[in-house]
Amino acid sequence: IEFLLKAQTPLRSSRTFSTANSSSLSCLSKMASLQESLQRFKKQQEKCQAISSMAARAGPSKGAPPRPANAKPPAPAVKFSNDMERLQHINSIRKGPVGAQIKRVIDLLLETRQAFTPEQINEACYVDINGNKAVFDSLRNNLKVYYDGNRFSYKSKHALKNKEQLLILIRKFPEGIAVIDLKDAYPTVMEDLQALKGAGQIWLLSNFDSQEDIAFPNDPRVPIKVDDDLKQLFRGIELPRDMLDIERDLQKNGMKPATNTAKRRAMAQVHGIVPKPKTKKKKHEISKRTKLTNAHLPELFKL
Repeated sequence: IEFLLKAQTPLRSSRTFSTANSSSLSCLSKMASLQESLQRFKKQQEKCQAISSMAARAGPSKGAPPRPANAKPPAPAVKFSNDMERLQHINSIRKGPVGAQIKRVIDLLLETRQAFTPEQINEACYVDINGNKAVFDSLRNNLKVYYDGNRFSYKSKHALKNKEQLLILIRKFPEGIAVIDLKDAYPTVMEDLQALKGAGQIWLLSNFDSQEDIAFPNDPRVPIKVDDDLKQLFRGIELPRDMLDIERDLQKNGMKPATNTAKRRAMAQVHGIVPKPKTKKKKHEISKRTKLTNAHLPELFKL
């Protein structure tokens, strides 16, 4: 029995050692596996860093389309406050009176002298013609607007394009044509009127009743008939001999004299200047030897 007990003791100790040894080996194998995984992870990180650094040095890829030289830079982002102001402005226009919206459209057509569709008018001046039947009908029936079924354009009273056509039109009206009827014919019509006046081809006279200019042709070939009553009135008018009376008559008729005789005479008295007495001029009658300066108005000189 004692022999058997002694023999079993080393056997148990050897089993205990073998168990401990196996657990140590298992831990060592796990540590080795973790170390290997860590090494693989480090290698992947180094590889990714190398690829990113190479891409940064190489610049944009060749496959990407090049940016054109004349390409516009991206538009800056619209601020919310600015966009709100624009929308409020558009809303105030569309909620405004019909007459105000029509005026905006007619001003656009007059300034540009182009034909616009309703969509183009909406983009240009924020007037929604398609969304407002009253505005659409008023524009279509307006005397200053031409509508061809698709586009709106400005329509002037006289369809003129240049100075030659303007002169031909004025010569058709020996009694005169109002300048207000010519102002919107084309953009430079007022400059052409002044050029024709400077060249002596037309006259621009003011109408004292309406304070508007009238264009008359200055062409000797145009026959002008003057009534006998007008001839007698022209010859029977005798101008006052004193400038003070002339200035008073001008003021009575609503005209401003170009001179101020009373002030001039007062200044002359202060400086001791004696005015020269005016001698009565002999009235000259028209004869064959008289040189007529208004030869293009022969009706005035027929007795």
